[in-house]
Formats: sequence, C-alpha cells, structure tokens
Amino acid sequence: MVLRIAVQSKGRLFEETMELLQEAGIKLNNIKRTLLIPAKDFPVEILFLRDDDIPQAVATGVADVGVVGENEYMEKDEAADIVKRLGFSKCRLSLAIPKDEDYKGIQWFEGKKIATSYPHILNKYMEKQGIKAEIHIITGSVEISPSIGLADAIFDIVSSGGTLVSNRLKEVEVVMQSEALLIATKNLPQEKKDILDELIFRIEAVQSAEGKKYVLLNAPEDKLDEIFDILPGMRSPTVTPLATEGWCSVQSVIEDKRFWEVITRLKASGAEGIIVLPIEKMIL
Repeated sequence: MVLRIAVQSKGRLFEETMELLQEAGIKLNNIKRTLLIPAKDFPVEILFLRDDDIPQAVATGVADVGVVGENEYMEKDEAADIVKRLGFSKCRLSLAIPKDEDYKGIQWFEGKKIATSYPHILNKYMEKQGIKAEIHIITGSVEISPSIGLADAIFDIVSSGGTLVSNRLKEVEVVMQSEALLIATKNLPQEKKDILDELIFRIEAVQSAEGKKYVLLNAPEDKLDEIFDILPGMRSPTVTPLATEGWCSVQSVIEDKRFWEVITRLKASGAEGIIVLPIEKMIL
C-alpha cells in the first residue's frame, strides 16, 4: 500500500514542500522531468501537478493527499479535507487599485471592473459586502491590467507587495490569508490513513524543532530555581547531579529568537560551561 501525494511542480511551494519532505525522511530519486516518483524508504509516491490541479486530483482520488496553497483550495472549492496547516508559503489575497486613486472604502469597487485569477473567492467576498462589480478572469500577469486599461482594479496574491509597487498599485483590502495546506481525499482507506498519520507525525517533529536550540549547562544547586525561571523548557528542564558537590547539569530547549537574552541571564545567574546545539527533530 502506497500513499500518493500531489505536490506543486515548481515555484516556492514546490521548493518548501520538497525541503520539508526531505527533513521528514522522505528520500526521492532525481525528480527532473518525472511526473510520478516513489520514495526510496517510505510508502509514499510524489505526483507533480500544477497547483490549481491539486484540489481536484485529491477530491477525485487521483492523489490521496496533496500539498496546496490555501488560496487554490478555497478557489477550487473541491470536496477534500484539510488535515493539517503547514505554516509555510504564506501570502494573502488582496484587492489593489491604482496608486493615485482616492480610496475611502469598499464602496469604491461598486460598478468597477476587477481583474483576477480567483473569481470564486472574489465573488463570495463581493456578495458578502453587497458590492456589484464586473469580474474579469485572467490567468496570468493580473497586475498589469489597470495600466493597459483592461480593469479598474485587481484581486491577486500579495507576498511582499513589491509587484504592486512596481506596477503603481496599492493594496486596499485584504480578503484572506493563505498558507500551505495538507489536504486529503474523503474516505481514505485505513491502511493509507496509517501512512498519513506517520507522515504527519514526522512533519510535526520537524516543525517542532524549528527556531529552537538545545542548551546544556552547569549550575550551582542554590541557583536552580532562578535558572528554572529562565529555562522553562518543554515541561521542565532536565537536571543531573555532577561529581562536584553542590553542582548540577541542566538541559533544556530555548527559542532561537530569545537566544542571546536567555544566555545573558543564565550567565548572570551563575551558569557555567554553557553548550548550545541545533535541533533537527523534536518529538513532543
């Protein structure tokens, strides 16, 4: 029994998905110019598709699960279940208008022509807002539509906003946030559910370790309470008596973003021999 995973064939989502699978121990042979690739040591195979084809492929059972942007999942509105939010490839879907326009609210879009590759999401949003606008469907280069007179505004993916600026546009309404999703076909057989559960377990182990460091240090016993306040760890730090009377070895996990703050406080509390190690996986 093999679990088939649909993955975007190129772009940022492809790169981040491949990196995550590799960290989760899913090893693949050469992936260039190949549509379907089996993993070498785990019962999965990877099916490479266009991003907008993945929701339908999963919903119809062509693939058992898929990694897809939330924007495409919501746009296609296929009958597939979200089994995990993956937290990467984040972006947003926003309405943008020419930079020099005077924008005072959503009513600006009444009667306007909006270019987009996401008509389903935009239609639902405009209906909810009570706005009647003409939606012009474009499959690529949406951002140039206002400058060539094809539309008054656009509805498109925004990451950094640089593309909008270069096309003299400004973002005025954020309609939805998007990230990578792991979706699955309904009524997945139990054998494939078991493989999926193991895959999710591995993914969570990788993601739990992101942005964290493992710290080992020596500390005087009379300073442990103070050091525990600095190093809360996952539940509590691990403490081991040392051969030197009155001293202990302490082990814990800290967030990378607080690294220097924590190390400075540990030294001030009497900690010595501090060793900091990277964490590849963390099983909670």
